[in-house]
Amino acid sequence: MGTRLVEMLVERGATKVISFDVVPPPPDDTTWDHPNIEWRVGDITDARAVDDLLSTPNIGCVWHNAAAVGPFHPLPLYRKVNYSGTLNILAACRKYGIPKLVFSSSPSTRFTGVDVDGLTEDQMPPLPLKRYMQPYARTKAMAEMEVTSACCESLLTVSVAPHQVYGPRDNLFLPNLLEAAMCNKLHIFGNGRNRICFTHVDNYCHGLILAERALVNIDSPACGKFYIVTDGTTHPNGEQYLIFWEVLNEAIIAMGFTSLYTRMKLPKTLLLVVATICEILGKILGVTMKLNRFNVIVLTMHRWFDIAASHRDLNYTPIIDFREGWDETLVWFKAHWLSKQRVNSGGILGIATSTQDKIDIQDRSAKKIK
Repeated sequence: MGTRLVEMLVERGATKVISFDVVPPPPDDTTWDHPNIEWRVGDITDARAVDDLLSTPNIGCVWHNAAAVGPFHPLPLYRKVNYSGTLNILAACRKYGIPKLVFSSSPSTRFTGVDVDGLTEDQMPPLPLKRYMQPYARTKAMAEMEVTSACCESLLTVSVAPHQVYGPRDNLFLPNLLEAAMCNKLHIFGNGRNRICFTHVDNYCHGLILAERALVNIDSPACGKFYIVTDGTTHPNGEQYLIFWEVLNEAIIAMGFTSLYTRMKLPKTLLLVVATICEILGKILGVTMKLNRFNVIVLTMHRWFDIAASHRDLNYTPIIDFREGWDETLVWFKAHWLSKQRVNSGGILGIATSTQDKIDIQDRSAKKIK
């Protein structure tokens, strides 16, 4: 997502975009050769590095996308990156008079384990929650609350979240599930009918850019607010959701793997029991199991949203149709991901590796947004 946001900002006329990342740029990706793009290596948990970055003159907006994502990191890392890193950014924004901050949040900050079945942002539980489903969600919520409270005339802020981001160059969502399917260790969780919405990476970046434009002054409707952006309508009859396992199975079949519907479904109750055992064993052995209660719950619950607020306040309309975006993604994965995979003996029930094999990032033609 970060790569695509940088590309789209330049496509839409930005004369200077600085990408601040903890790792150097991919050596074979020519995106970063563009004269309007500068890549700086640094860590948002390093207050001095953030201060030096944001002391750059004439910064119009900071898009804060950095995070420790997923359920498999050491617990202290979530707070260090997601919360303390955000405090560093806010402090530097105030110090140097940067006028706007767009924060990438997550719908999981509002998840309680109860189905989210077509809710608006205001219909979901308000922050802070009494209990969060995972450290990632808790620390992202803590950071979002700081961003919201920082909103004032001199620093306009807004938080924008996608749901289930996908697209070419994805190295998180599809790779993890496809690797398990490739090993024949992925089954449908529960009844397999849980509804979900997806967000193409271009749609999310489009929403982030629109959010900056919506921050006109302190009276702007978007100031200090939280929005979710998705692919919106996914069917001709106006539905804004898909069946998660059906869509995932399309990707599995497209890669030439065995359809999930030829395998036994795993009951949710059984999975929760096994996940609890995995978590206990993980604590005893000092390892992190890939199967945990959070994964079971999110892979069986309804997760789709009414995005009317982003239409209203951000003027957001998806620029990539789900069908077009999903088909493009599967073509890319067949061409660039499939041939490079090695069988992961751990599978979805195994022990999580400390680092994920990196996908060779390939250039693709950037979409020119008028």
